[in-house]
Amino acid sequence: MKTPGMAVFKQQHIDDFYEIGEQLGSGQFAMVKRCVERSTGVEYAAKFIKKRQSRASRRGVKRDEIEREVNILQQLQHNNIVTLHDVYENRTDVVLILELVSGGELFDFLAQKESLSEEEATQFMKQILDGVEYLHSKRIVHFDLKPENIMLLDRNVALPRIKLIDFGLAHKLEAGADFKNIFGTPEFVAPEIVNYEPLGLEADMWSIGVITYILLSGASPFLGDTKQETLGNISAMDYNFDEELFSNTSELAKSFIRQLLVKDTRKRMTIQEALNHPWIKSCDHMEEESAALEAEKKAEQLKTKRLQEYTIQSHSSVPHNNTYANFERFAHVLEDVSLMERGLSEVAVAHHSLQGDIEALLTIYNDKESWYKEESETARKHLSQVRYEFCKVEATRRLLQEDLKSMDASLESISGKYDHRQSQLDALRQELSTELRWLEEPLNPRQAMVKRLSVVNLDNFKRQYARRRWKLSFRIVALCNHLTRIMKKGPKQLEQNGRDCESDQEEDVLKRRPRSRKRSSTS
Repeated sequence: MKTPGMAVFKQQHIDDFYEIGEQLGSGQFAMVKRCVERSTGVEYAAKFIKKRQSRASRRGVKRDEIEREVNILQQLQHNNIVTLHDVYENRTDVVLILELVSGGELFDFLAQKESLSEEEATQFMKQILDGVEYLHSKRIVHFDLKPENIMLLDRNVALPRIKLIDFGLAHKLEAGADFKNIFGTPEFVAPEIVNYEPLGLEADMWSIGVITYILLSGASPFLGDTKQETLGNISAMDYNFDEELFSNTSELAKSFIRQLLVKDTRKRMTIQEALNHPWIKSCDHMEEESAALEAEKKAEQLKTKRLQEYTIQSHSSVPHNNTYANFERFAHVLEDVSLMERGLSEVAVAHHSLQGDIEALLTIYNDKESWYKEESETARKHLSQVRYEFCKVEATRRLLQEDLKSMDASLESISGKYDHRQSQLDALRQELSTELRWLEEPLNPRQAMVKRLSVVNLDNFKRQYARRRWKLSFRIVALCNHLTRIMKKGPKQLEQNGRDCESDQEEDVLKRRPRSRKRSSTS
């Protein structure tokens, strides 16, 4: 599934559009094959780049690195730079359809020549500088300029055309942003890469100085027995112009190299200054500086011999990289290499690959193990927290159930007491009704006489009756309010309040109980 911002390449099967031919070269994670476009019959080079399948894996190239290389190639249109024709993608590879560069490496071509003059060297260097000038005009740095990445379009011409290839490490510099990285081939990297300092266009100029040194002498200026020794020589600027190697090299050529192999990037020649250097500008007058034609011819033959030795050494010691490689050169430069040496080399490569796989698996296992430990500890803490919360909820539920039972019991008790008071009220009402009926019954003469004699007592009785009736109403209202307050309070106070209410009610009943009337002597 593609993420937002990811470049979209053609998803069709490449075999439907191109006929794939023989293999031209291979690298650690890339392979180049000859191909023919079915619709036009034009030959191209198909570069199959193995994609990295996961972040933990070390096999393959990251998708964003492939996208960066494609984006840079799509911006380039120059006679001395390889051209990108199309891009395809499948589940495992991204396939770049590139201009076919079939002339092989420049140094292989020069190593096979009987002689090499400075005039010819400057003509090739001029093409390299033209290609780099185009890159630098677009703020693009190659970062991997070396003999293996300088190819010839066709070697069967008088002056073959140079093609710069392999933009896997190239970057476009952003204004105002520092860029640091440690990459490239140790023999050709600049001191600022070794020291992890901000990088710029000057890194390519250093590599051009190293290439020029090798081109004119057949020896590498900083190459040591180990990678660490090589990087130490670069950082210490440990190089010189050996008298035997540069005895017949012009001072202009040495000056060109000196102004490129400068540690301070501010003092190092720029691409424009290199193109305007007298050694590049005055290549037509190089032969005039030679002491004699015969001595120059011997020196040229010596250069090509040393170039052959350097080419054999570099091809037998440097591992394959992501570049176009003309495999025909092995017939010339590796003809004396024994089958045992090649077998050991293959074993070493397989061992290195297997070691990388084992390290990747160990990294994945360690990451997974630490992740599982963290997840297990987190899950255990969460489970303990959940159990604690569950116990709290369960205890709260039991308390609520007990409170509800207590409240139900209190409500039943209050309801019974309310019914009891209601019955008392009904009895009092019945008693009052009886007294009222007694007052309304017709009186006999004796009772009439008593009534006339006790008018004052009857008026007092009526007033007492009205007062009692008012007090009874007030008590009923007070009882209702009291019950309401009890319901609002907690269940724990229900019983106590019920007992208080019951005692108050008993006192009220005693107060309201009718007293025996004292009849007058006349009754």
